[in-house]
Amino acid sequence: MVKELNKNNWALILGGSSGLGLATAHKLAKHGYNICILHRNRKSEYITISQEFENIKNNDVTLLSFNIDATNHEKRTEAIIKIKEVLGTIDKIKIVVHSIAKGNLKPMVSKTGSTLKNDDFGLTINAMAISLYDWTTALFEAQLFATDTRIISFTSEGNSKAWQNYAAVSAAKVTLEAITRNIALEFAPFGIKANCIQAGVTDTASLRAIPGSEKLIEHSTQRNPHKRLTRPEDVANVVYLLSKDEAAWINGAIIPVDGGEHIS
Repeated sequence: MVKELNKNNWALILGGSSGLGLATAHKLAKHGYNICILHRNRKSEYITISQEFENIKNNDVTLLSFNIDATNHEKRTEAIIKIKEVLGTIDKIKIVVHSIAKGNLKPMVSKTGSTLKNDDFGLTINAMAISLYDWTTALFEAQLFATDTRIISFTSEGNSKAWQNYAAVSAAKVTLEAITRNIALEFAPFGIKANCIQAGVTDTASLRAIPGSEKLIEHSTQRNPHKRLTRPEDVANVVYLLSKDEAAWINGAIIPVDGGEHIS
């Protein structure tokens, strides 16, 4: 593993205590990035999370973490003040990764349980899509971005396919992609690039929360050319590739990272 000279560069990960976000934090830390993680977890989960954070720091990098609701305006403002204080005038945020998974997984129609309401869509879209714009503009106004910052969001094949109980999240993913594209366009004059990774079906806590996920896992494993699910590390590897100087001309793209799952 070659450790690069990133001592003044930070990666800010929104939703970094598990799944794709945590895998990305480990990957970037191994390559010398200082890590700032925004997460929201219960006290009962903190022993496991603390160990993960210690493993990140063992890469001889600085780790800053906030156990807050990253979609809350006041909490976001407080966090940015602290981040600016820690980074000082030299360090900058080179990578922003949006991995917030906070939404409703209710059906549209049900004879026995609750169904999706307008507020469910609003909460999901705000948390899983609009929050990317909120953080991007707040960090930009705080002058925390590097001259070549990369913004990366995570979408799924549910952006174009209908999955049971996934309607609100699907709407959020489409919104997230639209916001990412417009960040790529409107922030380009400031050296900022924005891309969206379309991860294959990945066995994470977020996937397991989807009712009927077992069938989705089985189907995805069979249709994937490599006969396995995407792993968080597969996605983290591509985040790292997009952070490199050689990827500077990739902007406004939706990049499948699924071993070819989307073609079958």
